[in-house]
Amino acid sequence: MKGDTFKDFVLDQLHTLNNVTIRSMFGGKGLYQDGIFFGIIFKGRLCFKTDADSGTEYKNRGMKPFQPSAKQTLKTYYEVPADILEDDDLLTQWARWAINAQDKNP
Repeated sequence: MKGDTFKDFVLDQLHTLNNVTIRSMFGGKGLYQDGIFFGIIFKGRLCFKTDADSGTEYKNRGMKPFQPSAKQTLKTYYEVPADILEDDDLLTQWARWAINAQDKNP
């Protein structure tokens, strides 16, 4: 899934999370809830903000940090695993972790 189709899919999966908005940024899209930036859609992939606790879950699943270019890696954003992306309840739970992680470390 690429482009707006993937963006629409992500929004549909997060339908129970109130006040989610998307803004274009740096060739991708940023996800916000009530103004809190918590996720990135980039080249058909979804990445969420992590902290020490949630980051461990991503690493245990073999996920890598978000790398928008060969020279840049954002070590606090990790790609969401496919099985989580496909389950709207789990994706919403992981989104809440991302929002809480951003709220702790703006």
